[in-house]
Amino acid sequence: MQYLHMLLLLVFVLETFARRQAPIVGEDAGRRPSRSSECYFGKQPKEMGSTWFADLGPPFGVMYCIKCECIPSQKKRRVVAHVQCRNIKDECPIPSCPEPVLHPGRCCKTCPGDEPSPDLVQDVPMNQTAEEEEKNMKHFAALLTGRTSMFLHRDDTSLLTHSASQNPQDMVATGRFIFHRKNLHYSFYTSDKRPRPTAIQFVNYEGDILQEQTLGPVSSVYQNSTGKVCGVWRRVPREYRRLLREKKLYVSLLWGSNQSLSGQVSWYHTLNTELFSALLEAESDSMKGTGGTAIVSVHSSLHSIHISLIFNGVFLPDEVSNVPLIVRLESVQYHELVMEELVHVTKPSHELNVVEVRSVVSASHLELMTRGKLILSLKSKSNPETLHLKGRIITRVQCELFQTILSPSVPDNQDDSREIALHTTTASGMAWMFLNHEGSLVYNVQVDELEKQAVSMLTLESGRGRRRVEYEDFTPSLHAGKASGIVDMLSPQELEQLYDGELALNVATLNASSLIRGKLVSKLVAEPRDSPAPVLLKRQNIKKPASLVGLGWLAVDLECILHYEVVLSGLNHEDRSLQLNLEIVPILAEGAPKTVKILERFRGSSLEGYVMGVSQNDLSMIESGVVSLDVRDTITGQSLLKGRVKQVSFPASCRPQVTDNDVPSQHLGSSDGEGPNELTSCYYERRFYDNGMQWTSVHDPCLMCNCHHGQVHCDAVVCPPLTCSNAVRSKPLPGECCPTCSNSTSSQESNTSAIPGCFLANQFHKSGSSWHPYVPPNGFDTCVVCTCDATTLEVHCPRVQCPPLDCNERDAVRPDRKACCKQCPAATTEGTENSGPQILQDQQSAGSTLTQRSAEEILADGGCKNPKGPPFENGQEWHPRLHSYGEYKCVKCRCKDGKHHCERKRCSRSVCLNLRRGLQPPDECCAHCRRNRRHHKQPGNS
Repeated sequence: MQYLHMLLLLVFVLETFARRQAPIVGEDAGRRPSRSSECYFGKQPKEMGSTWFADLGPPFGVMYCIKCECIPSQKKRRVVAHVQCRNIKDECPIPSCPEPVLHPGRCCKTCPGDEPSPDLVQDVPMNQTAEEEEKNMKHFAALLTGRTSMFLHRDDTSLLTHSASQNPQDMVATGRFIFHRKNLHYSFYTSDKRPRPTAIQFVNYEGDILQEQTLGPVSSVYQNSTGKVCGVWRRVPREYRRLLREKKLYVSLLWGSNQSLSGQVSWYHTLNTELFSALLEAESDSMKGTGGTAIVSVHSSLHSIHISLIFNGVFLPDEVSNVPLIVRLESVQYHELVMEELVHVTKPSHELNVVEVRSVVSASHLELMTRGKLILSLKSKSNPETLHLKGRIITRVQCELFQTILSPSVPDNQDDSREIALHTTTASGMAWMFLNHEGSLVYNVQVDELEKQAVSMLTLESGRGRRRVEYEDFTPSLHAGKASGIVDMLSPQELEQLYDGELALNVATLNASSLIRGKLVSKLVAEPRDSPAPVLLKRQNIKKPASLVGLGWLAVDLECILHYEVVLSGLNHEDRSLQLNLEIVPILAEGAPKTVKILERFRGSSLEGYVMGVSQNDLSMIESGVVSLDVRDTITGQSLLKGRVKQVSFPASCRPQVTDNDVPSQHLGSSDGEGPNELTSCYYERRFYDNGMQWTSVHDPCLMCNCHHGQVHCDAVVCPPLTCSNAVRSKPLPGECCPTCSNSTSSQESNTSAIPGCFLANQFHKSGSSWHPYVPPNGFDTCVVCTCDATTLEVHCPRVQCPPLDCNERDAVRPDRKACCKQCPAATTEGTENSGPQILQDQQSAGSTLTQRSAEEILADGGCKNPKGPPFENGQEWHPRLHSYGEYKCVKCRCKDGKHHCERKRCSRSVCLNLRRGLQPPDECCAHCRRNRRHHKQPGNS
């Protein structure tokens, strides 16, 4: 029974945890990324092989007797991770003392000196070994051909990669991999014979699929311009990282279900200095399924090159040892031989072979290499016509761009007063560049708040001071603070310095040789840097130094996961606590509501992360350009940097199914609400109003409006009847809606600041005037007349005094919905409300001396005292008035034999059901009906 009880508790734990929501999660937060190499507990990814205790969050906390583990399981050819939880209460060892103690955060009672129990296991990441830490930024490469099939060791021969079936068009691909912070970034060049692959798989030596990712259509500006395939395998499990180090990890590119290329991922020492790459393809039909790739390193000052060739299939069946091969480097443009070397392969392999060549070339030939004009070939010496691989040398395969933040630079000469004055500049900016498929440099620069009177110069340079060398001038393309263009070809020295991070972008003026400046840094291209453009984060307080600048990237992947990256410059304290927010403003209007979504808290000058389960409504907001990245100081709450997101990578599958050109009403408030009843603002006449506000229409002063749960309700002003004769009744003044008696005020000036009066609900009323109060959301209450006392300037709002009934009160009814008083069934209803009650009301408001019952007579007949006005008649009903709220219609009071009896309006189950289904108008007195009752058992559920 105890085990069954704990099992039911575990089910409840997991279901409860699954219902928890992160700060940015919306209505479709149930999506899960299709990543088989990790587990998800709630919305948190767990590494394969990790263990943890079930954390339910407040108010339950951590269940230290429920231990969970992420374990792999085999499903056909796929290795899928899943969560397995168990109760460890029965695994607790028997204490060695008569009075064991249960310590906080423990499941088992222990005694001093007892051995460690199973409740000490936590999901604490293991410290990386020195070997793994050393390889944390190591480079790997792969050659993908139709002959790479040895790792598919299964009885099912249909899984083997055959040249005729899996690679009918004799495709070849090469890949580069960088392992960094548990993430494996990949980059591919493929043959021009086939379009972009549709998926990528990582498999082990036995052919089991460890990870699969859908590549989808090309929507990236970078991948379109370079022809590369870029991506990242995030959070690679520890066991799979071991396979990577031991060269037991393989990669496959798929085109549909029947075409693929595969290759082994291996480490090569020359990848650290790779500057150019080449993809070698077969030159004859007899070599189908073969290919090669080259890793080219260059030393521009010494005019030397180093080539590592990885290839297969360039051997005859009888060539088993010490096989000679010819490596040639030729110029396409001038048809000349640049280099030819003879190399020997000691022991040829069917899978992969590696040879290396070093040579010295001229400076002109290096220039041709940077322009993509050199062809690399590998031939068999014994049969060069049929065993021949060939390919063009291009910039390296690795997917990367170069970015920088432009901020006020440090003066080269502190004695130069012009340079010292740079500290007062307000200019800032950013730049990002990359090399396209032809090797040309595509650059984009954005500069903000440049001095209009200054003549700016935008240059790409290296060094500082007297050693500064200008390479490229981007000034002709600089317009309105933006510059973009293409530099046809960089020199070998420029390309080498660009990859080494030695080039900088400089903005200069006539008065300053370096107004703002930034050094270009290489960044791997994957989410979020796969978006069309970054966001410039500018300081929000002009008192902060101008060096405080930021650059942010935002992207949404195919699984609708939001990725972000922020790089900051100019922070005084690197260890200060910061917070990255998404600020959503659905429309640029006065008083527009701002919805703030917390992404992550961090320290330092950089941040990269992701958020799963983002609602499609929030994603559509990001795409529509109404979202800003906001960096705040968590201690002071002050916004430091902010920038509007204008361009973002956004797959079509993550868009909402139904779109509208108008701003949806549910977007005007917090997106965390459950429906329109949770909305907090209204949009009317080009501005926003908070829920519960009332105001006079700008276009019609005689129209009163209010905001109620996101809906605007407007009512025409209802004027109370006057008791003065028509002869002394004056017309409404300009800006007023109701006529007044000529003796109601001593001034006819329209300036209310010089006229004594009263304020009620932020509305001004002249002394002596009378009006019906406006009570949102029901409109004007014609059963109450408020009067501004001319002497005391106090507001009195007595209710209409109803005449006594000649029948039993239970038999009395109201003639219509707006009637103030009940009437007996036999009484004539025509004109009653406009004669009896209003005559009494007019007499009271005008100070009339018509015959009325005195307070003593009312109290003697069983009436009730009223501390704020005349006593209530015996049997009279009314709604109480709250000082800060007004008339509270959800409570009804009744005077019975001198005692007050007040009762709140009851909402039956049928009324609540109709309200939740929208079958009747909202009722603020039944607001509790809209509350979530997910914890209540439904009929038919056990």
